[in-house]
Amino acid sequence: MISVASALTAVFLWLSSDRTRIHLGNGFEQQDMDLGVLFTELPLVFLAGAALPVLAHTAVAGLLHDRQDRRERRRGRAPRGRSEGDR
Repeated sequence: MISVASALTAVFLWLSSDRTRIHLGNGFEQQDMDLGVLFTELPLVFLAGAALPVLAHTAVAGLLHDRQDRRERRRGRAPRGRSEGDR
């Protein structure tokens, strides 16, 4: 659900940018509308917006897991999910 909200927010921000308004409003170099951006940039913006929460969660979870492993090692115990021989 968070990825959908993030993707829609990314698309909204992309649509409100000056660069996109140039392409969809009065065209590139004052020519007609350039609808090519809808097929090239829009899917990439949507996918990047959807992937951002997943990447952020993975990074934070990895950092917290490493921090907990270091804390366990300081206390003299094996990190979670590992036996004494895996150290």
